[in-house]
Amino acid sequence: MRAFAPDTARLAILSGGQRLPMERHPGTDLFEWRGKTALLPGGHLEFERDNGRGEQQRYFDPYGFPPQLSDYDLHLFGEGHHWHVYRHLGATPRVVDGVPGVLFATWAPNAERASVVGDFNAWDGRCHPMRVRGGSGVWELFIPGLTPGACYKYELRNRATGEVVLKTDPYGQRFEMRPATAAIVEARSGHAWQDGAWMARRAGSDWLHQPLSIYELHLGSWQRDSGGGFLNYRELAQRLVEHVGGLGFTHIELLPVTEHPLDASWGYQSTGFFAPTSRFGTPDDFRYFVDLCHQAGIGVLLDWVPGHFPKDRHALARFDGSALYEHEDPRLGEHREWGTYIFNYGRNEVRNFLLASAMYWLEEFHIDGLRVDAVASMLYRDYSRPAGEWLPNIHGGRENLEAIAFLRELNEVVHARHPGAMVIAEESTAWPMVSRPVWLGGLGFSMKWNMGWMHDTLEYMSRDPLYRSHHHSLLTFSLLYAFNENFVLPFSHDEVVHLKRSLLDKMPGDAWQRFANLRLLYAYLFTHPGKKLLFMGGEFAQGREWNHDTALDWQLLELPAHQGIQRLISDLNRLYRGQPALHQHDFDARGFSWVDCEDAARSVLSFRRHSDAGDVLVICNFTPVPRPGYRVGVDRSGFYRELLNTDSRHYGGSDMGNGGGVSSRPEAWNDRPHSIELTLPPLAMVVLRHEEHP
Repeated sequence: MRAFAPDTARLAILSGGQRLPMERHPGTDLFEWRGKTALLPGGHLEFERDNGRGEQQRYFDPYGFPPQLSDYDLHLFGEGHHWHVYRHLGATPRVVDGVPGVLFATWAPNAERASVVGDFNAWDGRCHPMRVRGGSGVWELFIPGLTPGACYKYELRNRATGEVVLKTDPYGQRFEMRPATAAIVEARSGHAWQDGAWMARRAGSDWLHQPLSIYELHLGSWQRDSGGGFLNYRELAQRLVEHVGGLGFTHIELLPVTEHPLDASWGYQSTGFFAPTSRFGTPDDFRYFVDLCHQAGIGVLLDWVPGHFPKDRHALARFDGSALYEHEDPRLGEHREWGTYIFNYGRNEVRNFLLASAMYWLEEFHIDGLRVDAVASMLYRDYSRPAGEWLPNIHGGRENLEAIAFLRELNEVVHARHPGAMVIAEESTAWPMVSRPVWLGGLGFSMKWNMGWMHDTLEYMSRDPLYRSHHHSLLTFSLLYAFNENFVLPFSHDEVVHLKRSLLDKMPGDAWQRFANLRLLYAYLFTHPGKKLLFMGGEFAQGREWNHDTALDWQLLELPAHQGIQRLISDLNRLYRGQPALHQHDFDARGFSWVDCEDAARSVLSFRRHSDAGDVLVICNFTPVPRPGYRVGVDRSGFYRELLNTDSRHYGGSDMGNGGGVSSRPEAWNDRPHSIELTLPPLAMVVLRHEEHP
């Protein structure tokens, strides 16, 4: 019997209460015992180690345990269809033949040797070499006696070059706090979920026709502790539930919390696709976060980044010394403007890695949906590339056929296995049928961000009202395509960084006009067809650009103008959720009709939103000029109650309005048999609802 035991003075085999001393090979850390087999224990071989400093350790021989991964699991992974491969690859605590320990497994087909190294073996790759499983490229080793909390990496030697690399675990479920990069063996979750009612409701939900109002946030800079440090997931959950619930948002969307080495990447350069970042606590802390949100009736969406990964040497890049997760050819495998690699979606094991990551967040953390980042960069081989720096597909086109197949499979698997969960695409091109089913030829996403609406609207609102009449089509154009896809209307983090200024700072005019413009912008967001998204800070008119290194300027809420914006957001959410006309047919032309889209001279828009339960009437005045006696055509006679007026003094406005509502007259207008006469406040929106009996 032989064993390799560095930092060991004496080594012995334990057998039936006896010690069988082993002899050291001179000048080495190899120990050997020769003797009759009958003297050895009947079960697994156990050693007693003495380091010569008075410290003794007893441990089982890892190589006395047979391989643990089944041929079926390896075959399924090789085909790219093992949705729960994260339960087998990585570091999984388990008990084998009554002996507790940890099974390590990693995919490294081009490695000549793979070893587990960690704080339990002095990071020495000679101590725990792994076994390769046939032609699967998967290496595995069960290390008995190892417990959760151990730090580890993989040491891999490339068979072609002899290069030895030290890599963190692609399937690691917990990592050290940055800048340290080792993975940590994670125990089985001890969290007792209490969101059963939410999950049951979600499975039977019809989100197409329900209100969806999303509060997007970056956990590291939403709020911080008194010393400027990060809050724990549990602390964040308590504060977020109170804030977001009070404002009436239906969901929060987290910028990526997958582990990442650089704060400034905001999580978009992930190195841990199966691990919540340790900046804010443990995986069970994050489970608590999601659970508490669900108990409060708030859904949790996660920004997920399968489009690229960073070049950090400790992570996925050239994992086994070769281009394993990426392409070898940079014309296929690099985003040079981002300094990142592109996944090789044509490789089964890589595709399985990403699909299993999606399943992991949905199943292990009860995430309600994924927002898939930078889908356009995945769809096109020539994305942001000059001629000559990209390769066409097999048909000579620019479409990334492998990425398209991956996205379709992702959406099919998520929707089949997790009814009610959403997959939302950030896709900025005119690619057709992004949010249409795969069986109809679409990509299968639940929804798509409407980047065109966002850019046009912000461009219009940033112009001086004096000139808005010349750009009226920036507002009306969106209704020509509003129902081609299932759209989310995003005022996201991307619009308030990189010298783009905050939403408040984009607005023209003096201080009063900027706040009035912002109130009008938000009301337009909540009444336009499409689901809603607002980045943190927007709810109280953050004045400066978002800075990921510091918390939001919460002290602004001491000022009346900012308090007014927050009241308006709360009331807009209440209006949006309470009026079916504002959400039931968000994705259907039946839910919208113009009353007058041609009053460019006065920069006024009027339209109706429809539902099975009735309509609402929306009139927007995009100039600072009050318009008394403004006539609007209506279909029905009666009283039209004013449900919302963004110029209300409660929001910081001038309190110009219509006394709670107006009655119609039998005078035809806008091709309708009746009309109402309104006072349109400056830079404001009024929303009205017909009532038979006021």
